[in-house]
Amino acid sequence: MIETVLLNSLLLLSQVGTPDKRFLDLKNQLEKFGFQVIIQLPPKRGAYGLLQESRKKIWINPVVFDLKIGTQTIIHEAVHAAQVCAGKGKIKTLGLNIQPINYARPFFMQYADVHRQDLEREAYAVQTQPNSFELAISLLQQHCK
Repeated sequence: MIETVLLNSLLLLSQVGTPDKRFLDLKNQLEKFGFQVIIQLPPKRGAYGLLQESRKKIWINPVVFDLKIGTQTIIHEAVHAAQVCAGKGKIKTLGLNIQPINYARPFFMQYADVHRQDLEREAYAVQTQPNSFELAISLLQQHCK
């Protein structure tokens, strides 16, 4: 089963272009902490990335590579993964003391649920930092021991 998923992911990666080194490093880090990263259309229509917390499964929409936002997308999902680890299987905010750029505001304010807004605010906050990659790795290492 895992071999099939791996082969399908590699086949898809070869068709959509090559993800950059940071994308692959973060994918490996997520997998090290028990998350399955799948490069295929997420079950939620229109999503670039999606985390299913109960199964520790992350989908990355292949279009992100054409849009040149693959690394930003996996950083965003890595924050959600750290939130799952911090909540011991239930997603919870990390209490980060950083804010996303104003441009990202409409993306997390679209959620009616305030808890979901807070989760997304944190993910966008990390994603929009100059050191977003290092911060995402750090959050995973801190919360997914």
